[in-house]
Amino acid sequence: MAKKPVTTRSGRFFRLAGMTASVAGKYAGQRARRIFRSEEDNEGAQSESYTRMADQIVDTLGELKGAVMKVGQIASQTQDFLPKEFSDALERLQKEAPPMPFEVIVGQVESELGKPVSELFEYLQEKPYAAASIGQVHRARLHDGTDVIVKVQYPGVDESCDSDLKQLRMALKLGGLLRMPKEHVDQLFGEIRVRLKEELDYENEARNLEAFQAFHANDDWIIIPKVFASHSSRRVLTMELVEGDHISEVTPEKYDQETINLIGHRIFTMMADQLFRYQCIHGDPHAGNFAYRPDGTIILYDFGCVKKLKPEIVEAYRNALVSALKEDYAALDQHLIALGARVESQPAVDEAYYAMWRDILIQPFTGNIPYDFAESELHKDVAAKTTTVFKYLDYFKPPVESIFIDRMIAGHYWMMKRLGVQAAFREELEKYLGL
Repeated sequence: MAKKPVTTRSGRFFRLAGMTASVAGKYAGQRARRIFRSEEDNEGAQSESYTRMADQIVDTLGELKGAVMKVGQIASQTQDFLPKEFSDALERLQKEAPPMPFEVIVGQVESELGKPVSELFEYLQEKPYAAASIGQVHRARLHDGTDVIVKVQYPGVDESCDSDLKQLRMALKLGGLLRMPKEHVDQLFGEIRVRLKEELDYENEARNLEAFQAFHANDDWIIIPKVFASHSSRRVLTMELVEGDHISEVTPEKYDQETINLIGHRIFTMMADQLFRYQCIHGDPHAGNFAYRPDGTIILYDFGCVKKLKPEIVEAYRNALVSALKEDYAALDQHLIALGARVESQPAVDEAYYAMWRDILIQPFTGNIPYDFAESELHKDVAAKTTTVFKYLDYFKPPVESIFIDRMIAGHYWMMKRLGVQAAFREELEKYLGL
């Protein structure tokens, strides 16, 4: 029997508190049993214990949606501060969330817009067009015949944001899972909280949509949906219906390799323009927020998570990339300090460590020979070296100001891989870096 959705602040609190207590109990029990086991048995038992804790956390976050689910999605892409068992489990939250009952959605729309749904729309489709972490999207039609999509925020999500984050952080801490100093945890959760607060404000998203439309006005290959302010509020956002192919529908029958490569170059241009020219990025680049057309058009959805970058951060990021390309690791070390990724009080990092990561991450940019993203194992190469991070755990910290840049690049890598792009980006990268 399906559980009744939790839509009250107190309900969310008790569900999360129960999860926290259970995770803490599992961790304490695991630590007690560790005394009587061999080192080898302990490693296996710890992994099994982590997997059980991770499954419980992920199931709870997926059920509650909202801030905690969004943090789970972000955490799955920030694998250096959680055990692998958690990163793997949290990746499940990247999949589509189970939908909220339609009567809850109708109640939210009518409460927010102050009119019955029948007065607002010719129809509002019951089956969700998409379901995500903090809201759900439904197709609809205005009374003038315009086809639209209506994004509806789940009830209680914004009021519970702070308590949700507090509970999740406590669960991770009591489960022995946060592998960094309190100061760095404070910074990381502080940045996530700011972005979430913005994402929970659909009026803010409407402004973001208009700002990115203006920035990309001359890019006729980018489409960003128009907002209908008359049918929008802080928790309801109505936009024109702009359809394209989901990445799973980009098949050889409809898209030849040349078109896929063109889309790949356009994704790179869009990403680099936002980073280096606009200094403001679309911070949630997963497959559900993009669609494609056989003429090479890219459609962008969901501008709730937008990160305005400080000019000095963009400059430090550019300088770090230039230093890495030139294999100037002493300079790279300094630029990472400026970026907020390196603890300044620690001595310089061994250049061989930087060289190892540089040789992995530079693979798509080694020259003018097209890189085959479909065959790429770059992510596996990165995963194979993650244990080396622990040697320098005290030297690095979450780069709070640039964490969404890293998230953007990782998201685009996975899209390039799923699309099967074959392209050489070195020349384009050097242009943006001023080389």
